[in-house]
Amino acid sequence: MTDEPLEHRVEITVPTENEVGVYAGFASVWRTQDSFVLDFATEVQPPEVSEDPESGERFVHVPARVVSRVRIPPGQVWELMKALEQNLSAYERGSGGAGGAGGTGRGHAGS
Repeated sequence: MTDEPLEHRVEITVPTENEVGVYAGFASVWRTQDSFVLDFATEVQPPEVSEDPESGERFVHVPARVVSRVRIPPGQVWELMKALEQNLSAYERGSGGAGGAGGTGRGHAGS
């Protein structure tokens, strides 16, 4: 017998209604006192040029709707970042570079 901790093997099951997933062209990240929140959104109308009523500054307004909101504990953030980096590296190796074959470079990861 050994005192080493046992390996954890998580078995993930996806409910049938979620197997296809949803498309999200944008992601926004924010946090609360006890969790990080990832909002995944998609455009719902074409972007349009608008003007800020207070400053008069022109900007591109992109109407979008959140299609999924995911809350994770702070301890999971590093694991998520590592998994994303590993998968992005594998994707880039397979597709020949950053952005890849289908990437538009328009995604947003903000705070």
